[in-house]
Amino acid sequence: MITLEQIKQDFQKEWQGMHSLADMEKIKIAFLGKKGIIADQMKLLRDVPAADRAQRGQDLNRLKQEITDKITEQNNRFLEQEEEKLMDKQWLDISLESAYNLAGALHPVTHMRRKLEDVFLSMGFQLLKGNHVETEYYNFEALNIPKDHPARDMQDTFYLGENRLLRTHTSSIQIHGMKKLGAPLRVIGSGKVFRCERVDASHESCFHQLEGMLVDEDISLAHLKYFIDTYTKAVFGSNTKMRLRPAYFPFVEPGLELDLNCMLCGGKGCSACKQTGWIEVMGCGLVHPNVLQAGDVDSKKYSGFAFGIGVDRFAMMAYGIKDIRLLYNGGIPFIQSFA
Repeated sequence: MITLEQIKQDFQKEWQGMHSLADMEKIKIAFLGKKGIIADQMKLLRDVPAADRAQRGQDLNRLKQEITDKITEQNNRFLEQEEEKLMDKQWLDISLESAYNLAGALHPVTHMRRKLEDVFLSMGFQLLKGNHVETEYYNFEALNIPKDHPARDMQDTFYLGENRLLRTHTSSIQIHGMKKLGAPLRVIGSGKVFRCERVDASHESCFHQLEGMLVDEDISLAHLKYFIDTYTKAVFGSNTKMRLRPAYFPFVEPGLELDLNCMLCGGKGCSACKQTGWIEVMGCGLVHPNVLQAGDVDSKKYSGFAFGIGVDRFAMMAYGIKDIRLLYNGGIPFIQSFA
């Protein structure tokens, strides 16, 4: 256990060596991340004598807030500087007659969504559309996430009242698809999802997913692995490096996550991949029997797999986009580069 004064000194030392937004992100992760110094010290509160525990906790929270405020303030300064540079670069005299006509272009996310849809349609999947506004039942309960399930805490949800919300994932399409089409089935559905997340180089509060589900008799992880390998290499090429690792999602058992070797840095580590060399692009697994039953499918006869692709992150990898925020800032030169 280290003293608060030592944490402050370490933070100040790192802060003095900061020169860029990337440096600041590293400092934020080191001190405020889930595995950062403050979090570690919080875990050690159990070893503090009972008489001192409350004061130690208050001091840690106060220090955490001080560091958060300082990082937020500096982040705003960096953003203002970037905005000023962009305005200087993009400034034009609107009173001048245009020397050329601006051609429109599809958004890179649209490019990637259509590319993925074409791949799955060629493999016999049917395209479904889902609702942006869902009920709690279809977004949670039908997907094996009851009201008291801890996974609800993992979903930072925008609630609209009267048991309605902005969907946090496209997985609700699974239930609608099974109820409408029965089994066997192969369906995909794409669209926006919404989460109250802190925005950074690889996270946005509004982003895009492509949901996929295959239900038939005797479906196994081998079938899932085949489809993942097929569509990933169809998008990125046969030399794509990927890895599957165990993960927890209430609606699949077992659950897996797909990581791609970061193509933005060649696996060396960058802000988009959190310096790991890998970037998470998809959650998947074998459909939980409770989910099949919620979709009126006989779980004793049928099994299946499901996956949710992060379309934005696929687009980042495919087109060399290092910051997800570029996809949503409305920058005209950025969009024109895809014309």
